[in-house]
Formats: sequence, C-alpha cells, structure tokens
Amino acid sequence: MPSDFFIVDVFAERAYAGNPLAVVLGAERLDDDSMQLLAAETNYSETTFVYSDPEANGGFRTRLFTPAREIAFAGHPILGTAWVIGKHLATTATNLVKVNLQVGEIPVYFEPSGHGGDILWFDAPTITPGIQCDRARMALALGLATDDIDPRYPVQVMAAGTAAVIVPLRSLAAVQRALLDLKTYSRLMAEGFPPLTYLFCAETRHSGNDLSARFFFEAHGVREDPATGNGAAFLASYLRMHGVYPPDKRTWRIEQGHEVRRPSLVQIRFGAATDSKIQVGGGVVAAIQGNLIRA
Repeated sequence: MPSDFFIVDVFAERAYAGNPLAVVLGAERLDDDSMQLLAAETNYSETTFVYSDPEANGGFRTRLFTPAREIAFAGHPILGTAWVIGKHLATTATNLVKVNLQVGEIPVYFEPSGHGGDILWFDAPTITPGIQCDRARMALALGLATDDIDPRYPVQVMAAGTAAVIVPLRSLAAVQRALLDLKTYSRLMAEGFPPLTYLFCAETRHSGNDLSARFFFEAHGVREDPATGNGAAFLASYLRMHGVYPPDKRTWRIEQGHEVRRPSLVQIRFGAATDSKIQVGGGVVAAIQGNLIRA
C-alpha cells in the first residue's frame, strides 16, 4: 500500500537533523477540522496536506497548517512537500515540482548535490527593508554587549509578508551566547519591530560553511527555529543590500540549529550581478513514512 504520510527533515544531509516536517497525502479524504487536529497532534512547526490530483497547471494543491491555524506560506514546508510530491506522487521523474498554495504557484527546482540526493530550491519573494534598531537596545534584548553587534552593518527589519530583524554579530561566541529576553524585546515590538529575530556571523563551526545563524521565535511560543527558509531569504536580501558578500560569490551555506540540537544547513543563491533573483535551498531526507488509519 502506498504511504499516506511522511516525516521528512528539511535543510538536512542526514535523518534527524534539519527542520522536521509532516506531509500528508490524499488531503481530499480529510476535512478542515481533521487537518487542524492532525497538525496540532503532530505538533511540528507546520504540517502540509497534499491533494492527490494535479491541477490545470500541473501543480498539486497543498494546505499548510501550524498546530494553531492554517497559514498561506512558509519556506521549509515548500521544500519538504515538493520532495514528497516529486518522489512519491508525481507519475514521472522530474526536476521541477509546482506546489500550489494560497499565495499561488511555487515552483521548486531539484538539482543533484555533492552529498547524494538533491538540493531543492525555491525563488524568494521580493523583500523590502524596514526600520533600523539601535545596537545597544537590541544587545540588551539579546543578553549581549553592544560591542557583540557588528557596527559595520545595521540592525534592520527585512519584510515580505512576514518580517524579521536581522542582527549582524561579530563572532560565533556571540551567536551561541545570545538569548532573547521576551520582556525586554516586547518594548521593541511595541514600536513596530517584528517578533522574529535572525542573528548571523561570518565565523562558522565547519570550514565548508559561510555563516552561522540563529532564529529566535519566542514571541510565537517557540524558543527558536532550527532552520527557516524565510529567515534565510531575509538574510540574503540584507547581505545583498549592504554589500556584506563579495559580488562574485553566488552561493552561501548557512549553518543553523546547533543550539537546539537539530544541525541544519540552509543555502542561499544569488543571481548574476544584473539579476535581482534570490533562491533558498536545502536537502530533504526521509525519516518516517506510513499510512493513516481508515475510518
């Protein structure tokens, strides 16, 4: 019997790393309440439900739920869902899967990786810069010294529907030491800063990577996210805007999730100098698959 559901690890090169995702096929057999109950019981950051028959554009209709509600878009579920569709629902081998969400069609591209398997990529939405924050105030909210924040670049909001504050740090030690204090940070949120905070530095644990990052999510009830496609897209746009990267460097590897013991590897890729496109990518690895109980 073909499998009905999958637990996959996204932004991972091995099982039980990266950011886990539950994907349920045959969504036409479930009503909205059942989807929400399953997402709540699974209790991952998101659970996706995929309808079996492709739509007119060749893509597959997909619903995306957090444990609390249905949402329109999120980065890592796009990649994990596309992987399951490409490997277990598409009728022929393909290097392109279209995931149809509330926000529209999201093409996902499969490319062979050097580690076996594929790297999956999606095009990041257009991202706009927002307000900036005083270094000392952000340092206080993160339990850091002001000097831990790199003065060459701003602490700045980047937005595309959702938004995050990008915080450039000087060292990996500062990334590891940071701990968001929600009471202090709530004063910044009252001034219009978003509840998501993305920290990064150029020092890495592994020589093959380019950046280390953490994504604090506590204002949404989660201490931090092991890996996030949206956060990486915000960071990529920030890097391009502030000239943080060499103009000839097209692909960056971001290590994340070590502090929550889910080591992840998110990749970002820039178009040519005359191309404003940004892509977010990562590997997907199957962890569990099985069948739903028939009523």
